Amino acid sequence: MKIQTRFAISPTGYLHVGNIRTALLNYLTAKKLGGKFLLRIDDTDIKRSNQIFEDEIKKDLEWLGIEWDKIEKQSLRFERYREALENLKKENRLYPCFETTNELDLKRKKLLNMGKPPVYDRSALKLTNEKIKILEREGREPHWRFLLDHQKIKWNDKILGTISVDLTSASDPVFVKEDGQFLYTIASVCDDIDFEITHVLRGSDHVTNTATQIQLLECMGSNLPIYGHHSLLTGLDGNNLSKRFGSLALRDLRLSGIEPMALASMMSSLGTSKPIQIFHTYNDIIDNFQLSSFSSTPTKFDPDLLYSISTKVLHSTPLKGVENDLREIGVPEDKFATFWEMAKDNINKREELLEIWNLCKNGPGSI
Repeated sequence: MKIQTRFAISPTGYLHVGNIRTALLNYLTAKKLGGKFLLRIDDTDIKRSNQIFEDEIKKDLEWLGIEWDKIEKQSLRFERYREALENLKKENRLYPCFETTNELDLKRKKLLNMGKPPVYDRSALKLTNEKIKILEREGREPHWRFLLDHQKIKWNDKILGTISVDLTSASDPVFVKEDGQFLYTIASVCDDIDFEITHVLRGSDHVTNTATQIQLLECMGSNLPIYGHHSLLTGLDGNNLSKRFGSLALRDLRLSGIEPMALASMMSSLGTSKPIQIFHTYNDIIDNFQLSSFSSTPTKFDPDLLYSISTKVLHSTPLKGVENDLREIGVPEDKFATFWEMAKDNINKREELLEIWNLCKNGPGSI
């Protein structure tokens, strides 16, 4: 079986450590099984997607040493999504809805006040052709929903074990907004089919969405990938991380001098029962990686621990790993080994090497 995983990310903000955990699990799984790793840019939201963020995402992954075998952009696949939608319409699995955002909010609030789950009532299915024409003459554009079969969806999750989701309590998901924007589920399923994705590994907040995707995949006559849902990372206060949470954005961690292998070492063990080990190569991480060792329990991320691991990684880095740094600050090559042996235990990040070299070269007055 040809193994292929993917990391799907929207270019609407900077990557944070929670995103990287998902990317790393997919990357390690692909390499462990001798497969391919796909980077997918989910840029269907044209208004919010930004090339600057896309470039930063790539830069962060490259800094961390995560190499993709192929890259795909959803904004180049709109025709494929339209084709899939037309097929669903022919099978009466897609239907137009004309409620405005305010009208839907009122429906939700009413149901919640009655103590009922805020599930869409499918009132759009009762619209006559005449009523639809009236709404269209009023200038209303429809959003399109997928008609779910109300049934239980079960699968064997690689992390969570046996999962069962009852779609009776789920709203028919919107596949296309009134402005024509394709939403996550339809685009993602088309991509997983076309790119032959065999493993979908992501956060546990996607469990209900996975049940919907399984039903859509079956409706489209496709084989199902293997699913695994890892626990969500939280801050020390228990709140979820956000990709707009600046202090934990990879861009800021990278600029602050964190060693990339410190982050990779920490993320490859966090959420397992294994102690965090210091790794200097991905081959070593892959040898020690087991997807089944991850738990479903929410996992707290401690930035101070990351900085501590980064220092340990730096102190144990072999000379070859710092030669370029030593060359850039002007250390003669014949003094590389002696200088690194002296300096490595006296620094917390690489930029501090310059200060120590100036001290060695010019004396205390150079500080």
